[in-house]
Amino acid sequence: MSARRPVIVKAAEWTLSVETGEGAPQGIFSVLCIACGVESPAVDDDRLAVELSALQHTGSHPTHRQYQPKMLAFWRVDPAPGNPYHALKTVRGEGQ
Repeated sequence: MSARRPVIVKAAEWTLSVETGEGAPQGIFSVLCIACGVESPAVDDDRLAVELSALQHTGSHPTHRQYQPKMLAFWRVDPAPGNPYHALKTVRGEGQ
């Protein structure tokens, strides 16, 4: 097993925010039944469908009453004013 390299943070300012680019969901939601492991389908931006899934599952299985909600969100990091990269135009999702 190789040793992990230390993380180096240089003295440049960055901002962390929620990804709001075109097509980016505010969240992807699902719920997992603790009793049996059944997971609802994942849904973009609509918690209600997932909440109804949990209620319907308990309706069919009255002893299944505990759930683990899951929410996946997307963040992005951008250069803040004063960062040398701030003046460069970046393309969302470019992966560099």
